[in-house]
Amino acid sequence: MFGGLGNLTGLLKSAKEMQANMAKMQAELATRRYDGDAGGGMVKATVDGKGTLVDIKIEPNAAKDVELLEDLVKSAVGVATAKSQEALKGEISAMTGGMNIPGLTDMLGGGP
Repeated sequence: MFGGLGNLTGLLKSAKEMQANMAKMQAELATRRYDGDAGGGMVKATVDGKGTLVDIKIEPNAAKDVELLEDLVKSAVGVATAKSQEALKGEISAMTGGMNIPGLTDMLGGGP
């Protein structure tokens, strides 16, 4: 009659472990940095593991053409963000054993 309680206990334990791992991963993601550049290094962007822009460097020559500069900034930030998201996907895959859990990326702060 109560044979399924062992499975429930194991499931709850696994859920708690995953929750602890997620909290640890969120803290770790905030410390990671991913760089992207554009225009041969004229613009360099750095994002954290959650995809938040934390630094941007612009060569003075890039400021001469505002439209080009805008495109270079978007491109550099896009490259850095893509690197951040790929790393996050790898971490999630490792944590879940390759199992796809919808919404997990968003919960860790690395949504699309």
